[in-house]
Amino acid sequence: MIEAKDTGVLAGFPPRVRRVREPVVALWVFAILALLPLMSSGYVIYILPQYMLFGVLAMSLALLWGFCGMLSFGQAGFFALGAYIMGLCLQHAGTLGVNAAYLALLASAMAGAVIAGAVGYFLFSAGVRDSYFVIVTLALSIIAEQLAVGQSQVTGGWNGMFIPRMQLSFWDWRLPLDSDASIYYLIVVFVAVTYSFLRWITRAKFGKVLAGIRENEDRILSLGFKVHLYKTATFAISAGLACAAGALYGTHAAFVAPSLAGVLFSTEVVVWVAIAGRNSLLGALLGGIVVSSISNALSAITPQYWQLVLGVLFVVVVAFFRGGIAGAVHRFSARRRG
Repeated sequence: MIEAKDTGVLAGFPPRVRRVREPVVALWVFAILALLPLMSSGYVIYILPQYMLFGVLAMSLALLWGFCGMLSFGQAGFFALGAYIMGLCLQHAGTLGVNAAYLALLASAMAGAVIAGAVGYFLFSAGVRDSYFVIVTLALSIIAEQLAVGQSQVTGGWNGMFIPRMQLSFWDWRLPLDSDASIYYLIVVFVAVTYSFLRWITRAKFGKVLAGIRENEDRILSLGFKVHLYKTATFAISAGLACAAGALYGTHAAFVAPSLAGVLFSTEVVVWVAIAGRNSLLGALLGGIVVSSISNALSAITPQYWQLVLGVLFVVVVAFFRGGIAGAVHRFSARRRG
């Protein structure tokens, strides 16, 4: 079987060092994120959780694109779907009879996984590959945006939907999420668990099969693996995580609009992952955080040209840094060893 190509942020180091160092780097990243509210406050603590959820969205695409070789323009549609489900559940919390926040998170993840699983199964069973899959996922984002606009009696249409802040409780103990710091830590835990889960499945046999599909799908088929089921499962996991991240984003931002499901935002996600490096989960996470924050800063500095600046950065990275920033680090480390 074809082994996974490790092009992550520490890919240039020997295997023994990589096994030790990469989890340590991730621990440092999450430690810094956890300590940040103790050193800062105000707008940074408010906005950073949204960027971290963008990082989860980027990791969901990295799983699909970097580890299985399937580029998707539909991640934004699933992200927005999760936000709308969270909003609907919290708006009807009094009639649900259960803790609406738990139901919303579960329902959003399940909705994304079921929709992607159903679509993926029919596509991959029929042998759909590469550009055709890209077109289908692009259509999913367009459909999601149009449904959000058309079903205005439910979604609010172009005016969007206002979402209350969720509340969590365990038996008689209630976890207040009214402050920015409290929901900040909830999202840090969610991001860390998501990263750990994705790292585990990509290092397991499942991940090795995905790498084989990415490198030589016909060979994996000849070895007897049910490739369409692996692709379907990967698409479902990716969509479920994107929906769960969108649900948390919706309750944190307190608002969701149809544009969140659109092609423009889907393209931004692809740009984040391409710049950071699609073969690295940690790189995708940091790319989602850093590049989205840079985009936000550029939009404030130059509202007319920030997309042009981001596009030029994307072209430069693709042209001169194959594999993104993580790929550049890999080549630099390999050159030093050589």
